[in-house]
Amino acid sequence: MKEENDPDIPVIVGVGQVNDRTGGADRDGLDSLGLMAEAARAAGQDAGGSLLARCDWLAIIPQISFPGLDVPGPLAQALGISPKQVDMASMASGDTPVRYLNDAANAIGSGKAQVALIVGGEGLRTAGYRAKLGTGGGGGIGNAAFRNASELRKRYGLINPTDIYPLYENASRAAWGQTLAEGQTETGLIWSLMSQVAARSEGAWLKQARSAEDILRADERNRPIVFPYNKLMVANSSVNQGAALLVTSRAVAREAGIPEHRLVYIGLGAAAHELDDPLARSRWDASPSMRVSLERAMQLNELNSSDLDCVELYSCFPCVPKMARRVIGWPAEKPATVHGGLTFGGGPVGNYMTHAAAGMVQALRQGGTNGLLFGNGGYCTHNHCIVLSRKAPVLNPFPQEYHFQTEADAARGDIPALGDEYQGELKVETYTVVYDRNGAPNYGVVMGRSGNHAARVIARVDKDDAASIAFLTDGRSEPVGSKGHTAKRDGILYWQLSA
Repeated sequence: MKEENDPDIPVIVGVGQVNDRTGGADRDGLDSLGLMAEAARAAGQDAGGSLLARCDWLAIIPQISFPGLDVPGPLAQALGISPKQVDMASMASGDTPVRYLNDAANAIGSGKAQVALIVGGEGLRTAGYRAKLGTGGGGGIGNAAFRNASELRKRYGLINPTDIYPLYENASRAAWGQTLAEGQTETGLIWSLMSQVAARSEGAWLKQARSAEDILRADERNRPIVFPYNKLMVANSSVNQGAALLVTSRAVAREAGIPEHRLVYIGLGAAAHELDDPLARSRWDASPSMRVSLERAMQLNELNSSDLDCVELYSCFPCVPKMARRVIGWPAEKPATVHGGLTFGGGPVGNYMTHAAAGMVQALRQGGTNGLLFGNGGYCTHNHCIVLSRKAPVLNPFPQEYHFQTEADAARGDIPALGDEYQGELKVETYTVVYDRNGAPNYGVVMGRSGNHAARVIARVDKDDAASIAFLTDGRSEPVGSKGHTAKRDGILYWQLSA
């Protein structure tokens, strides 16, 4: 540990966000590289204008909008910087910005870097426009997800994050003893509060406050996507957004003339993950790695829920902030975001938490002391939490080891084998229904346990099986824990409600 006056205490001194609304279905806009450059310049200006040029540590959140786009060299050249260390993650993941913030604190806190820049951007709207013209772009969440999905997942239609996260939602609702109506009411409350935050958030993409009724009501503008989620409950990736954070030491900040009230201190972080195979889970009503990362971050910073003035609980789908808030004891009646959430703040794939961190810095500058950032990536797979604070640490705790994987692994139960050969009585473990663009059921998926409960079974529900689809979605009784039967035809295992 180092004394409080040590020059290496890490602080965030600059934040920048860009919303490029020029790009769209019928017009061009900035690409991901352009968004990153604009966001980095904005962060530099927010820090007073002199520190960006001194950047010697650069971390880039990878973009998927333009596959093959060369980012690190051109970005450094555009910004006029020559960092000694440059890192760009191998894949876009929602926890990456938080991890890089922890890495930046370690680099600054250990004296290995003076000025660190964390930056990301996604030009998904621009990419869509250029793909239509055949002039570039064409990357997207769906394309990447399909390439990485196993044959079993492809066979049963569990490919995109939208297909996987509802498995957590439905299992968790049952485990918490909620009816469908009660679970949806919680979603409506949390998402309505997010929209209200977005309406006044500088960096948010959608700035219209929505009532809980707006969010829960399915119609042509808010069509069902996948049960039980409507369009206004899922991440909005149709954006052109960039965000950046500038981190340095308190000594360098003071040397640059940045006043104390502009400094936000970086607290300790914690990370843990599940297996990368999204169907290899010990259970569907909780995530051991999520719990460990959240609990450890709170413990390391000696905080409890009442010590937090604001939080950012990752919100790609409602199940994530619902699970996270229960771990830390955060009330549903208090906003779970400072930026607006991935529906309203915008969902630029792996870069959302850079926007959230920028929003957290702005919120703490305005008042309050402590804020918690929780990033989640993959398919409820990767977790990283960190605390930001207006209060300077008594001792400089960096560098720190933030991996708590051993603890998460010890807390995880056995992961059952998964297959689609079992025919017979099947107890529902969790489920979902995927809808077409007209809001009609396209197919259902049931995850269940075989008669001896030793194996996990995946089965499809035929869209023409009206009784089974209605049983899974009408809320009259709880499907989780109920029994049905499976039978195989044309190479696909089908589940049907028992007569």
